[in-house]
Amino acid sequence: MRKLDHDQALVLFSGGQDSSIALAWALDRYGRVETIGFDYGQRHAVELETRQEMLASLRQAFPAWAAKLGDDTLIDGGALRSLSETAMTHETEIVMAENGLPTTFVPGRNLFFLVLAGALAYRRNTGVLVAGMCEADYSGYPDCRAATLSEQMAALRLGMETDLDLETPLMRITKAESWRLAEKLGGEKLVALVNENSHTCYRGERGDRHEWGYGCGECPACELRAKGWAEYRAGT
Repeated sequence: MRKLDHDQALVLFSGGQDSSIALAWALDRYGRVETIGFDYGQRHAVELETRQEMLASLRQAFPAWAAKLGDDTLIDGGALRSLSETAMTHETEIVMAENGLPTTFVPGRNLFFLVLAGALAYRRNTGVLVAGMCEADYSGYPDCRAATLSEQMAALRLGMETDLDLETPLMRITKAESWRLAEKLGGEKLVALVNENSHTCYRGERGDRHEWGYGCGECPACELRAKGWAEYRAGT
C-alpha cells in the first residue's frame, strides 16, 4: 500500500458556503492545502467565478493561510450534464420528484467528484480529501450521507492501494453551527468573507443581496442558507 502525506489536504471546493468553511477548516489544520473544482455544466456556473474571488479573499485576509494554500485545479465534468436532465444542470423546475428527491439531485455527482479528487490526490501524494457534505441540514441528497461516502472511500483505497482519507467537518452540524465554526476558525472576518463571496443559490442569482448573502431567496439552497444565518445570528 502506498503511504500518502497526511499533512497535505485537497479540498473539494465549489465556492459555496459549505465548501468555503471546509476550506478554512483545512487551512487551520493542515500544512499544505490545494483545491479542486468541477465545471459540469451547472446551472449556477457563477460559482466558478465566485470560487476564485473566495480564494483571493482568503489569501488577502489570512496571510498565514495564504502561505499554506497551493494550486487550484478545475476539472471538466461535462459528462454529468449530458447524462442527466436535472434542475441543477438544465433550466427545469425545482420541485420534489416522485422518488422523494429534489429535482436538483445530480445522480452520481459527489461519487464522481471523489474519484477525480482521489486521482489528483494520488498524483500529488496528498493523504486527505476534505469536503463540505452534510447530512444534518441539507437537501436530502443520498450522496451526501456519511455511509455513502464511507463506502466510496473504501473503494478508492482498494482501487488505488493507498491510505487516502476523507474528512467532512460539516457532516453532523447544522447550517447555523457551520457559521459558528467559521467564526471559531477566523472570527467575524471569516464569517463576513464567506457571507459576501460564497455562492449557494441553485439558480445562480447574484443580483439580490440579502442579509445572508446573494441569491434568489426561493430555491431550497437559499432557504437553507437564510434559515441557518437567522439561527446563527439569533444564537439558536
